[in-house]
Amino acid sequence: MTTTLTPTNVIGPSIGEITLPDLGNHGLSPAEVIDDWGGENHPNFIESNTQAISLEELRTKNIIPTFCDNTLTIAHQNFIGAVISVAANIFGPTTLPELRVSHPIIGRIPSAQNKKPNELTEDEKTVFYQRMAFCSKIISQTNQINGQVVHLTIGGVRAYSDDKLYARQSPQKFKIFVGWRVRVCSNLMLTCDGASGVIECMTEADIMQKAYELFSTFNPNENLRLLENLRTTRLSEEQFCNIVGRLRLQQALPTAERNLLPTFELGDQAVNNMVRGYVSNPNFGRDRGEFTCWNLLQLANEAVKQTSYIDRFIDRNQNATDFALGIQNALNHNDDKGYDWFLH
Repeated sequence: MTTTLTPTNVIGPSIGEITLPDLGNHGLSPAEVIDDWGGENHPNFIESNTQAISLEELRTKNIIPTFCDNTLTIAHQNFIGAVISVAANIFGPTTLPELRVSHPIIGRIPSAQNKKPNELTEDEKTVFYQRMAFCSKIISQTNQINGQVVHLTIGGVRAYSDDKLYARQSPQKFKIFVGWRVRVCSNLMLTCDGASGVIECMTEADIMQKAYELFSTFNPNENLRLLENLRTTRLSEEQFCNIVGRLRLQQALPTAERNLLPTFELGDQAVNNMVRGYVSNPNFGRDRGEFTCWNLLQLANEAVKQTSYIDRFIDRNQNATDFALGIQNALNHNDDKGYDWFLH
């Protein structure tokens, strides 16, 4: 069963009525969404401090927070439904969304206020998750880069901690993305044209509007060629070591000097993970063969998903792509943003 959403002046005339999967009550329509992730053991697209949750569990076992005037917030499942609905209309059928959550807010119903924690039944517990990220694969959009299968993927991020729940109803903050995902490791590769940044929405119609603006202007083939081109630029071990050393040095520079350089948002732990990946990653390390800017991007993305909280994940993922593209430009003597500093 679906709910038809036809907000005035929201979706362009080329789309018309948008059929929104009613995730809050009945789940996704089998005609629009297919379970095709390839088994339960596929790698997670984000790992740090997160846990998997099913759409059914999100729908049935999680309360929906309100503002101080008891006005409902947009539920996580309704956010997911709005984004997937627009994506299905623009790109075609999608897989069931893969969900990751963190920072649970745990409570209990009033009648259980005097019980010990170990005496609570499941019906007496309440929970909602402050932060949630999801992604869903576009069934028809599959390709290869450097011998690895990639899928076009859409998704979003939401953190209740960004919303002013202590006040009266106000716009709520979300992030939406579209980009290619490497199947072997589930690394997302996001560029600026595939990430919405923070969007503020009052209703699901607002979310659909922003999703439509992002998805309708995104060119999957052009984006694929940009990423595929990274494999044509080789990095020597000496150059990789120079990059690692400069990343460490950059973090210790005075603020005024650091602000003159391109931004790299990953800290020491992430850089350490990149170094370990260079030595031992079976898919993108030095033993894989020729080490290129494509490998550098994947090592950075691996570090992002291992060390980033949900609310910082999209920004850092995009920053990793910008960094790999910047290093490529510097190696090809086409750098006007200062990335050659990392290679000295």
